[in-house]
Amino acid sequence: MSSLPSSVDIAIIGAGAAGLGAAHTLRDKGVSFVVLEARDRVGGRAYTIKASPQVTFDLGCGWLHSADRNSFVSIAEQLSFAIDNSPPPWRDQAYDAAFPRAERDDFIRALEAFFTRTAEAAKSGRDAPASDYLAPGDRWNGMIDAICTYLNGCELDQMSLLDFEAYEDTELNWRVRHGYGALVAAYGAGLPIAFNCEVTLIDHSDKRIRLTTSQGTLAADKVIVTVPTNLIADEAIRFTPELPGKVEAAAGLPLGLDNKVTLALDGWEHLPKDSGMRGRSRSARVGSFQLRPFGQPCIEGFYGGSFAREIEAAGEGALAAQAIDDVAALLGSDIRKNLKPLAESRWGADPFARGAYSHALPGHADKRAVLATPVDDRLFFAGEATPPDFFSTAHGARDSGERAAREALASLGKR
Repeated sequence: MSSLPSSVDIAIIGAGAAGLGAAHTLRDKGVSFVVLEARDRVGGRAYTIKASPQVTFDLGCGWLHSADRNSFVSIAEQLSFAIDNSPPPWRDQAYDAAFPRAERDDFIRALEAFFTRTAEAAKSGRDAPASDYLAPGDRWNGMIDAICTYLNGCELDQMSLLDFEAYEDTELNWRVRHGYGALVAAYGAGLPIAFNCEVTLIDHSDKRIRLTTSQGTLAADKVIVTVPTNLIADEAIRFTPELPGKVEAAAGLPLGLDNKVTLALDGWEHLPKDSGMRGRSRSARVGSFQLRPFGQPCIEGFYGGSFAREIEAAGEGALAAQAIDDVAALLGSDIRKNLKPLAESRWGADPFARGAYSHALPGHADKRAVLATPVDDRLFFAGEATPPDFFSTAHGARDSGERAAREALASLGKR
């Protein structure tokens, strides 16, 4: 858009998957609307780059989780994006020397036993830290904690048991060959979006809502808020009158941290493509790797939780350096000269994200429903933190935007 309109029926804050889902739902419904995006691009935490001429890299979400129920699968088909439905390499790995098969099997048994205990405990309806259900003294507790940081961006002591069990996983995970972020960006094409338009105040004290933005003031009858919970909890976006219930709910659903890195790989074509690799560990301070994804000449690394925060705090380049050290430790020092940093994410340092995706703190599993509830049939809330089951995913965010847009249309007397 060339300029910010002064007035619309519905304003959508955020052009991530949720905002785009809301915008598509409002199209051709006889209402005026605009999407206000603080960045200079669409997608939010879905972002694909060309890390090199040979390497396509998703800095954010990269997997079509629960693909049989993922709304982005049909969108990918409509937009002619190729989908790879090969099984993910998460449970297996290429090199026994890094983590011998017998030990991996023992770890998987301990992990599945932990999942069985949490599932049984959640039936009581009583919340607790998920860490309460680790087997005391088990040698694999650190690695189970590491798996949690990959799933939730936090360690198990920061994870609500009930929220942990509420997530719906159909265990079907696919990939978008040319990038999930590229798919989300294509989904946003042609929508009325005002870029570099940061919203700082939502004044709903009068008949019409007034939004203060970095490009001026906008009036709207309805507003759909899709920003990450950390921005609401930190009051980077303020409400007048204040909405302490929303701020408290967002604070109970903080964004954990997961960061990704890709390393150029020169040679070493004997490494099996699309293979997983992880070292054994007694702590959660361990990364996970994918060798030659889609056959590309690179290695991707994934780090989560407090270890990811520590690395990110060390500054740009620290994640790539850590990954090179870890890969060399697993495959031998000879590979070090064949690795070169290409790109890394730093989602905690991103001012418009401040983390990767949400988890509920112990005792706050109900806050997703609280955050999703409209205010006075004028303010509507969406985003990856609001679904009851597919939270923390791009498709859950998209679907929540569609839900919020339908609520807004109903409040205007439109279907």
